[in-house]
Amino acid sequence: MLKAFLNKNLLECGTDEAGRGCLAGPVTAAAVILHPSFSNSVLNDSKQLSLLKRNKLRGLILEEAICFGIAHVMMHEIDEINILQASIKAMHKSIAQLKPKPEFILVDGNKFHKFKGIPHQCIVKGDAKYLSIAAASVLAKTQRDAYMEKIHQEFPMYNWKQNKGYPTKEHRAAIQKYGITQYHRKSFKLLPEQLALPL
Repeated sequence: MLKAFLNKNLLECGTDEAGRGCLAGPVTAAAVILHPSFSNSVLNDSKQLSLLKRNKLRGLILEEAICFGIAHVMMHEIDEINILQASIKAMHKSIAQLKPKPEFILVDGNKFHKFKGIPHQCIVKGDAKYLSIAAASVLAKTQRDAYMEKIHQEFPMYNWKQNKGYPTKEHRAAIQKYGITQYHRKSFKLLPEQLALPL
């Protein structure tokens, strides 16, 4: 069972991102403040949940959270500032949407930049330890998946509705065959060394 909070007496938000290891699409983050009384035995790291459970939980979180924020940082910016900085920027953008403002931030992972002087704690695998981070992971993942399904309509040959932009064999084969799109992250190693990219 995941813990409800780290600081019982503070208004605490959890934040997490999705899509960090993808070759295409944005990195997406969410931040969530849950009611102290919120509990759910199914909620967990979004990667451990089925699509059906994720979508069910998304509806529940949107309905029951005190507040939430969701933000994308797009491909061109990932290429400019690097994926770690883009992930942190997406988290900052999602936290900035929260009303009321959190008094403490729980961050999934081990890297973060201070946000508006609010104290924070980085927690490795935090999405499997705290409800608010798990809730943020569900919102980030479902929002990003919806974006990838939308751009799949434009470029169905990459099968983003299935692979969501991750470096699957099929995705890399499509990059080799068709080249890249405006949705690909040009600073990423899109193909293994031995394969040439068509220009």
